[in-house]
Amino acid sequence: MKFQHLAIIGIVAVITVSCTTENSNLPEIQAQSTITLASTVVETGTFKAGEHPTTGKVSIVTEQGKRYLEFDQSFKTDNGPDLFVILHRSDAPPVYGIKEKDYVSISRLQKTRGSQRYALPENVKLTDFRSVAVWCRQFNATFGYASLPS
Repeated sequence: MKFQHLAIIGIVAVITVSCTTENSNLPEIQAQSTITLASTVVETGTFKAGEHPTTGKVSIVTEQGKRYLEFDQSFKTDNGPDLFVILHRSDAPPVYGIKEKDYVSISRLQKTRGSQRYALPENVKLTDFRSVAVWCRQFNATFGYASLPS
């Protein structure tokens, strides 16, 4: 009888020990998947002041067959009403009075500082435009612009 109790206790002990989880102090390694999107810089320009101080760089990039305007982290301009990002046919758009036939509007300006990205419409032929500008539609004033290489 004692042998039976000892055998049962032994079996229970083995099962208990084999079912416990290991608490190791080793760091847990987790696989992280990183997706790298290939983007190609097509053109780059540096902003210059127009009606207002404007600084930073802009690049035209392609990524997965789509084109974008990208303002870098150093981009900065003044606040103003009704600000837009436009492409202009001239490499130095006039400070005041741009004509509708000379530009295409891309988007409202997202913010007056820092990096930002704007999708370019597929129907825009980049070779027709020589600069990127921050433009105030309400007062038809160019806050600043960046010439693009020919």
